[in-house]
Parts: sequence; C-alpha cells; structure tokens
Amino acid sequence: MAVVETNTMSKEFHVHQGGFPFLDIEVIRNFVDENEEAMLVKEIDKQAWVLSQSGRRKQDYGPKVNFKRQKVQIGGFDGLPAYSRFLITRYNDLIKESKSLCPEFFPVELCNLEYKSDRGACIVPHYDDSWLWGDRLVTVNLSGATYLTFTLPTTDVVDGINHEFQRVQSCVPNVSRGSFCVRVLLDRRSLVVVSGPARYIWQHEIRRSDIPIRRIAMTFRELSSTFSPESGNMTDEQKFGKKLLEIASTYAHM
Repeated sequence: MAVVETNTMSKEFHVHQGGFPFLDIEVIRNFVDENEEAMLVKEIDKQAWVLSQSGRRKQDYGPKVNFKRQKVQIGGFDGLPAYSRFLITRYNDLIKESKSLCPEFFPVELCNLEYKSDRGACIVPHYDDSWLWGDRLVTVNLSGATYLTFTLPTTDVVDGINHEFQRVQSCVPNVSRGSFCVRVLLDRRSLVVVSGPARYIWQHEIRRSDIPIRRIAMTFRELSSTFSPESGNMTDEQKFGKKLLEIASTYAHM
C-alpha cells in the first residue's frame, strides 16, 4: 500500500492514511544489514563521483547509451562492480523462494546516485527509458530514508493514465488531476522494485524536501525485450544484448 497526498489551493498537503493499492511496486525492508550497508558505502566511495543533474552525483557501470538517437555501444564497460554481486544473488533467491512467475533478474547496468541536501539534490518527475531497459527498476536505498513520489501527467502522454486516475478517485473521491501524488516510503537499507503501471504510466521523482541527510541509490536495470537474447536466430539487438549480459555477469569491475 502507498499513501495518497492531495493539495488544496493553499498548497497544504493532506494525507489519506487509508492507503492506495499501488500496482507493481514492491519494497523489501532490511534487504541489507548495517554491516553490509557500511561495506557498500565504503566500496562505492572508493570510486570517483561525477557531477550529474539537479545536484546529484553519479557513478555509471554499463554500456554507453545515446537515448535520443537510440544508439548503444559497449564502450569501456567491463562488468558490474564486484561488490554488487551479492545483492543480485539475494534478490534472485527471493524470487525463487516466492515461487512467483517473475523471471530472474539479470542487470546490465548499475547507476549509483548520491543525494545531499546541501546541494539541493533531487530528481524531477520522469519516465525511465523503455527502449533499452526492461520492466524492472531495482534500487537499493543506502545511508538515509526518503520518499519515492509518483504523479500522473495532466495530459494523456501514455496509454493507461485515465484508468490509473480512476483508481485514485475510487480511493480519494473528488480528487482532480494534478492535485495529488502517491508517496512510497523507502526505508534505509531497503530494496524497491518498480515495474508495470508504476514504471510505464506514473512518473516518479525524489523531492529536495525528502533528502534530509546523505542518501545513495543503487539502481540496477535489465534489458528490454528488444535486446533480450533468445535461442535460435537472433536479431542484431539480441546479439548485442547477449554480449552485454556476458560482460555484466562477470562482475569484474573492481
């Protein structure tokens, strides 16, 4: 369940504590323990940070991508960081234990993002790419808790927006488009999986006001169906995806 917040003309927010059945988002609390968190932060901080947008700093491990032109190259990608291997193993073990129809997760990219309040760090409402990246966005939340905020665009820029809006109305009558958001608490050391409508219909963001202390987000991405290899004859995209998977799974980057 998630919390719906609505705002009035006075810009005051009202929380509807009954919750909202948000589809295809999963939060696993205490995914890592305190010692594992400390180890991850130490290993991450050994590598150089690069200034990014909106006050963030980042570290990228993955192919070189131009999303606007839909061009992708191996570039200098030599595998996901060794320190991240146990996270993916643990997540896949949970998938197996759940006996769900959810396939195992094989990421080909890791983006570490650092948020600090003194830089006004945030990430604006957006959709993640779906040309190269697949259904699940998997993030491990380190050092500080925050809220992942979801909103619906006020125009039908993608299919399904009106259906999701009607679901919100069934929970919070008389709400209007643009006057509400859905807030999902991400505890420190938790893992969050965003997929389905939460990924493709709702836009997500991290607000400046929700970064009281340093936070590091480790976001893993898998391949889209276009790039996912299959047996038999494969397209050029699938062959490239196969190569990416082989490189990523070495966890050779130290």
